[in-house]
Order: sequence, then C-alpha cells, then structure tokens
Amino acid sequence: MTQRVLPQSPAKEIIDHSFLALRERAPYQRRLTARERIQRLDALYEEVWRRRDDIKAAMWADFRKPAEEVDLTEIFVIKSEIKAVKKRLASWMKPRRVPGGLALMGSASWVRSEAKGVALIIAPWNYPMQLMFRPLVAAIAAGCTVMLKPSEVTAHTAQVVAEIVSVVFDEREVALIQGGPDTVTQLLNLPFNHIYFTGSPAVGKIVMRAAAQHPCSVTLELGGKSPVIVDDMKSLKSTARKIVWAKLSNAGQICVAPDYVFIPAHREQEFIEDLKSAMLELYPGDLTENKDYQRIAAPRHADRIHQLVEDAVRKGAKLAHGGQADVEGCWVQPTILSEIDADSEVLNEEIFGPVLPVIPYAHFDEVVNFVNARPTPLALYLYSKRKAFVNEALERMQSGGASINNCVIHVSSNHLPFGGLGNSGIGSGHGEHGFKEFTHFRGVYEQRFDGAGALLMPPYTPWKTKLIDRLLRWL
Repeated sequence: MTQRVLPQSPAKEIIDHSFLALRERAPYQRRLTARERIQRLDALYEEVWRRRDDIKAAMWADFRKPAEEVDLTEIFVIKSEIKAVKKRLASWMKPRRVPGGLALMGSASWVRSEAKGVALIIAPWNYPMQLMFRPLVAAIAAGCTVMLKPSEVTAHTAQVVAEIVSVVFDEREVALIQGGPDTVTQLLNLPFNHIYFTGSPAVGKIVMRAAAQHPCSVTLELGGKSPVIVDDMKSLKSTARKIVWAKLSNAGQICVAPDYVFIPAHREQEFIEDLKSAMLELYPGDLTENKDYQRIAAPRHADRIHQLVEDAVRKGAKLAHGGQADVEGCWVQPTILSEIDADSEVLNEEIFGPVLPVIPYAHFDEVVNFVNARPTPLALYLYSKRKAFVNEALERMQSGGASINNCVIHVSSNHLPFGGLGNSGIGSGHGEHGFKEFTHFRGVYEQRFDGAGALLMPPYTPWKTKLIDRLLRWL
C-alpha cells in the first residue's frame, strides 16, 4: 500500500480537502494537450498491466472471478478503450467549424470541446475495475479532474485499484475515496460538474436528486430486465449456447445479462433441453468445485436471488433445472424456470444472477405487450434469421441498446454508444460517446465584419418592414 492511498471512509474534512484540490486543478487540466492526456492513459494501462496478477488475486478473493475472465472482461476491455481513445482524441478535441447561413453573414461560428470540470465516478461491484476505469479514461481524455468511488462490496479489488490510481495520477488530478453509503452521501453533497454513476435504478434516482441540488449533469448507467426474443428457427442449439454463456458469465451479475427468454410455445421443451445441455457443457462437473463458475458478490445478494426462485416456485413455477443455493457460500446454481406466474417477483425485479425464466409465446403481440408494459430495458436481444422479424421487433420495442443473434457482446464495442433509456439510464459511454459525456461543447460566434444586421435594428420604418418580409420569404 502506497502512502498516498487515503484511508477507508475518510473524515468529511479529508473528502472536502480532496475535492477542493481537484477543483483548483481543473482549469489547468482543461488545457492539457491531446499528447499529455494520452501520456496519462498510457501510464494507467502500464500500471494495470504491472499489477495484473494482483488484480486477479483480488477479484478471486472478492468473488472467485476466474483469472481468464479478469483478462477478458477487465484488463482487455480497458486496453481496448484506451487504444480507441488514443487513435481519435486529437480530432475530437479540435474546434469544429459550423455554418452560419445567410442570416449570419460576416461572421464565423465554431464549437469548442471543453472539459466540464470536476467529475465524480461511482462504480459498482460486478466489474469493479472495468466500470471504474472505462469512464475514467473518458474523463481524462476530456480533460476533467476526477473523484473515484469504488464499491465497498469488492474490497480487495478496490484496494488494488486505489493503489494503481495513487501511482499513476497526481492526487490533484484523480483522487479515490473508499467507503460505504455514508461516504457516497458525503460525496453527493459536493458541487461536482458531472456525475457518472453505474448501478441500480433505485440508487440512480438518489444520485439524480442530489445532482439537481447543484445542479450538475449526470450519466446514469443503470439496468433493468433485458429480454431475449427467440424466433422459430430450424435449430436452437447455437442460440441456447450463446444465451447460456451470456447469462452465466460473471454468475449473471451483468447489467445487460439476459433476464428472461421468450420462445415459440411449440419449441419450449426442446429449447429448455438445449439450455440444460449448454449449461452442463460450459460448466461441467461439480459446480461448487468448478473454478470457472463465479460466486455471487455477497451473501445478501445470493439470498436475494434464491428468494426470487423460491417465490416463483411457491407461485407455481417449475424448476426445469437447478434451484439450489448456498447463501453463506455465495453460490447459486444455474437455474431454469418455466410455467411462471406473471406476478412472480422474478418477472418483475432485475435478477442479476444465474436464473433464467423461459416464457412461451403463441403470437408476437404477446411479447411486444409484455415488454412494453415494463420499464425500458438496457438491452434487447433478438435471435432470428428473418429480417422482417428483427425490424418489427426494433420498431415496436424500445431499449437502450440491441443485439441480434448474440448477447452482451455489444457492450465491448468502443464505437457503439452504450447507455439506457428512461429507467435503464441517461447518457452513453464508450469511445467518443464517453468523451462527450464529460465534455461541454461551447458554441463560439465571431462577428468578423458588419453584415446586414444594422439594417434590421429599430426604428422599424416601412422599408425595414418590407425588407424583413422579403428576408423571411427568401431565407
């Protein structure tokens, strides 16, 4: 542990001092060149790579995240994000000329990309490094100073992340504060210029209310129940395998995980068998000993998931597969539910775990009505070989993002905007879209020589009235 790592749950005076240092530094940070910003991003990745084994050990200690998945979903994602930002940052930062039109003759207009100022990034526990550093890359690229708040649930990873930040950044540029809900409350009382929050819709509303007091802009990456809609295809085996992989990765603790699946009624049993086969193939043997199958982050989360299953079964659902849990051991068995009552909690709350409800449908309107009766999901997944089916689904149902014939993968793109709509979020991240979230686009107008504007000033004589009339008809 370095000497610059702040203590956990620091006193209000320490938090306030850290914020004031960031605010004092912000005007300087805003003027950093693209080269200087890129140097900081390179230093960040170099330290992440140097601490690669420590990161893996920390995530294993927190929730037995497989080392291979740390490489793929944490370290590689950060490397990819930095690479994409470095390639285009200089062009994103350049002032952009915009036309003025005949009404603004004699002038020039352009847009300047300027950092918003001091940003607060609050990260969740499910991807404790990726979801901290990915928005940090965007904030540094935009020229902001940043306060970071990792989740206390994954405490081992939070400590390693804090040490990485302390080595890479001047504490006046990036500061990391560890702590629980009380610490978050103190942070939300400070007048940040932008808040980037990833977490549940319930907490997102609290963040938005706090931001309104200053006020400051927000990016809310929330969640919700992302549906999967499967068309009547010749073979369902490949589809089932993709869905199972997406559902069981990170033990289902993904904001864009498939939450429930619609399947044509006459293919339901066949599809369930394909799902079971895929689960056994991807995670064979005794799952309590399988190093590839991750744990739930905390006993209370494991208990919540298990209670969703128990509630569904009490209300008549059939356990088509799984259903077991070791709450204290943070282990929940991959589970498939069928014949589910519509009032079951598992169909009305985000699952965020390895439980997959399967819902049969006879007509596509049933699917549309079900999805549209609920808050807008973060993702919509469609499996079909028919373009008409896909187009109808996209036109009739909204979502933050959509993926066709695969799940979750779209989140890895540095070119697609990633964000929700309504209950699933506000704003977008990744690549240029993340850069824009932390950027204020200042419109600049310059009068270079006098145009016809003076002719349109009062007093409005009859000939000026005629001139205005002709301009309205002409322009």
